[in-house]
Amino acid sequence: MTSKDKYYNKAKQEGYRARSAYKLKQLDADAGLFGPGNTVVDLGAAPGGWLQVAAEAVGPQGRVVGVDLQRIEPLDVDHDHVVETIRGDMTDEETRTRITELVGEEGADAVVSDMAPNMTGEYSLDHARSVYLARQAFETALELLATGGDLAVKVFDGPDVAALRDEMDAEFQYVRSIRPDASRDASSEQYLVGKHRITAPVRAGDELEVDIEDVGSEGDGVAKVEGFTLFVDGATAGETLRVRVTDVKPRFGFAERID
Repeated sequence: MTSKDKYYNKAKQEGYRARSAYKLKQLDADAGLFGPGNTVVDLGAAPGGWLQVAAEAVGPQGRVVGVDLQRIEPLDVDHDHVVETIRGDMTDEETRTRITELVGEEGADAVVSDMAPNMTGEYSLDHARSVYLARQAFETALELLATGGDLAVKVFDGPDVAALRDEMDAEFQYVRSIRPDASRDASSEQYLVGKHRITAPVRAGDELEVDIEDVGSEGDGVAKVEGFTLFVDGATAGETLRVRVTDVKPRFGFAERID
């Protein structure tokens, strides 16, 4: 028995449907994915181990939506009203509409995906397919996540991971790669975790003209871009300036004047 097999036995003893439940527990412990009352979407949720973990984490005031092509048997959880499941393809418009309805107008706090391709044994092909599935989950998450929300997706090591990570970097405050201890020794899987979804109308490096409406408590000028707040170093109220965006957070950003 390898050291990783303990998670199979542990899942049986503790009532989880799959040993992968401990991967999500470890991802949450490491990256802080869930909180009480959160709304979580699990893509590729069958057989339901990740749904169990998410339901425990969000508690009776939260909501967990699981999506899979396979049927997910009803879960035996303390708060069964918390978990909703959808049988369907997340790329289908009908399925996406149903997910959006269940998530609600405020959006999801976290989207997670443990999806993996049917293995062919040809590593380059399996890697490429895993990145394809991860990118689908990423694109779905962009539609569902609220400002500041998080994403965790599984992908196999290989040359295509860097491009996906770059795409995620543009949409989140930062991206981490995590390899949970519960992953099998021989597995090449890693999880890309995007923290704090950015929904701002600007990105770092953008140059634009703004009106300074006020001065913040730290002395920076305050401008609004489509309702989004930009703090401009050294600006005063009433100025109209050309600025360059230097950093973007989920709910505000920073810019410098261009002289």
